[in-house]
Amino acid sequence: MTLGLPHTRPGQVIGLLGGSFDPAHEGHVHITREALKRFGLDHVWWLVSPGNPLKAEGPADLQRRMAAARAVMQHPRVHVSDVEARAGTRYTAETIARLQAMCPGVRFVWLMGADNLAQFHRWKDWREIMARVPVGVMARPGDRIAGRTAKAAQVFREARVPAQGLGRRAAPAWAYVNVAMVDVSSSAIRARGGWVR
Repeated sequence: MTLGLPHTRPGQVIGLLGGSFDPAHEGHVHITREALKRFGLDHVWWLVSPGNPLKAEGPADLQRRMAAARAVMQHPRVHVSDVEARAGTRYTAETIARLQAMCPGVRFVWLMGADNLAQFHRWKDWREIMARVPVGVMARPGDRIAGRTAKAAQVFREARVPAQGLGRRAAPAWAYVNVAMVDVSSSAIRARGGWVR
C-alpha cells in the first residue's frame, strides 16, 4: 500500500480517528478500543494530522507526535499514520476522498468525540464527509448534551442508526454511543507541563 498504509482488502471496515494527537493519551486509546467493539470495526487508523485548520497555534513536530502516539497505542488492529502529510491533504473531506480512491472496496467509518460533533458544522465540507462515510460519535465527559443538540445531529437526525454494524451501512449514517470515558485531554496534559511543544 502506498503512503505508508497497511495492506487492505475489499470489505474491510476501518475506523479513522483523526486529530493532532498533541499529545496522544490514554483517552485516545480508550475510545479506540471502544470503537473497535461498539461499531464492529476490523481496524482503526489514527490519522495524525500536520495541523488543525481550526486552531491558531500549530502542534508539536509531527514525527514527535507520531512517536508518542505509537508508544501509547499498541494494539494489533490499530495503525498510527501520517498519511495526511504524505498525501498533502489538509482537510478531512480531502483525506477521506483520497483514502477511498486508494483503497477500493474498503468501508471507512469516521470516528469522533461528541465535542467534535458539537462544532462539526464548522469543518470544511462537513456535509460531504457525512455523504461519503458513516460517522461514529463517542460521548466524552461534559459533551453529551452539546453533541446530541449539535447542528450536524439536527441536520442528519434521520440518518442516526444503531452503533453495531455502522460500517456496513450506506452513508449518510451516524451513531452516537455513551461510553465510560477517561477524563483526560491533550490540552490538560499541556497545561500541567506534561507535554511541551
